[in-house]
Amino acid sequence: MYYKRDLENKIEQYLKTPEIIAIFGARQIGKTTLLKEFYHRVSNPIFLTFEDIELKILFEEDIKSFIALYIEPYEHIFIDEFQYAKMGGKHLKYIYDTTDKKIFISGSSAMELSINAVKYLAGRIFVFNLYSFSFGEFLRVKDENLHKLYIKADENISLAISKKIYSHLDEYLTYGGYPRVILSKSKEEKVEVLKNLLSIYLLRDIKEIAKIADETKMYKLLKALSLQIGNVVVYSELSKLIGVNSPQLKEYLSIFEKAFLTKTISPFFTNKQLEIVKNPEIFFFDMGLRNAIIKNFLPLENRGDKGAMLENFVFRELVERDVKYYRTKNGAEVDFIIDDSIPIEIKSNLTSIKISKSYHYFLENYKPKVGYVLNFNQIGSKVFNGIEVKFLPHFLNRVI
Repeated sequence: MYYKRDLENKIEQYLKTPEIIAIFGARQIGKTTLLKEFYHRVSNPIFLTFEDIELKILFEEDIKSFIALYIEPYEHIFIDEFQYAKMGGKHLKYIYDTTDKKIFISGSSAMELSINAVKYLAGRIFVFNLYSFSFGEFLRVKDENLHKLYIKADENISLAISKKIYSHLDEYLTYGGYPRVILSKSKEEKVEVLKNLLSIYLLRDIKEIAKIADETKMYKLLKALSLQIGNVVVYSELSKLIGVNSPQLKEYLSIFEKAFLTKTISPFFTNKQLEIVKNPEIFFFDMGLRNAIIKNFLPLENRGDKGAMLENFVFRELVERDVKYYRTKNGAEVDFIIDDSIPIEIKSNLTSIKISKSYHYFLENYKPKVGYVLNFNQIGSKVFNGIEVKFLPHFLNRVI
C-alpha cells in the first residue's frame, strides 16, 4: 500500500519543467516508492536502477549507447540509486543537454552528488530531500480521521482532541517515522527494524560511502550527540571524548548531516560581544534512530530526556524553515528562532501561561511581532511587553 508523502505536492509543480528532479534521503526512507508513484502518473516512462551493475557500467563507460537504449525511446526517465554511478553528474549533464527528456533520479545520500556533480548540473536540477515521515504524515497513516482534525486545528483546539493527538505523538517520538517502523505490528518488531536501520547507516551510507575506517569512534560520537540534543556543541570536549582532532570531528559531523542522520543549527545573534555566535546545536532527523543509538525506548512520560525529545520533535517539524537557537554569554536562552524573527520556547512542564526571564529578555531586545510557547496543557495567548505570545500544543508548530 502506498502512503502519501507531503513532498509530492512540491514535486508535482515541476513535472512539466525541463529540470532534472532529484530526490535524496536516507536508506529505507521511501525514495524508491515515491519515485515509482510518479512513474505510474506519467506517459511513456522507464524505470532504471543503478543497483543493476551492468546498467551502471554502461552508463559510466558508454553513455551514447546508454542513451540509445534507455533514454531516446522514452519520455520520462526514472533512475533509482543514482549515487552508485561514477561521473554521474557529468554524464547526466550530457543526457540533459543532448535530449529533451524529463529525468528523475533518487539516491540514498547526497554526498556524491554534492561533492562531484554540482558544478556540472547547476541550473539543470531541482533537489528535494525526503525525510522519515513527519508527524502529520505519521498521523495520516495511523488515523486518517484524526489527521483531518489535526490539519484543521488552530489556537482553539480542544484539550480532548489534543490528548488524542498526543497519544500518537508518544509512539512517534519513541520509534520515529521510518516507513518500515511505522508499519511494524509490535514494539519488539519496531526495535528490531531500528537496530537494522542503524547498522545500515553505519556500515553502508556512512562507513562505506564516506570511507570512514574507524567505526568505533563514529559510533561513540553518535552516542555522545544523542545524549546532548539541544545543547551547544563544544568541539574541544567532543574531540577529547571521541579521541579525534577538531578537523576530524567536524568532518564526521558533516558526513552525518549529508547522510541525513543529524543536522546542525547555528546561533541567532546580532551582538558578538554578548551572544554566542559560533558553536552549533545538533538534532536528529529521526528520533527512532536516536533512541536506537542510546537503547532507550521508554514512553515519553517515563523518560529523563523528555524535554530534549520534544525539542528535537519541534526541530524536525520545522526542518524546512530557517531554524536557529539563541544563547547569550550570561545564560539567557530561547530554544528556537525561526526565520530570524519568531522566538519559540518548548516546555515539558508548564502549569500556567507565563514565560521565562530569558524569553522576556529576547522580547525586550528584539521586539518580534509574535512569539510561541509550545507545551502540553496551556492553550491561549497573552501579551508580554506589548508582544502577543501564543501558547499551543507541541504538535501545532505547523501554524507558526
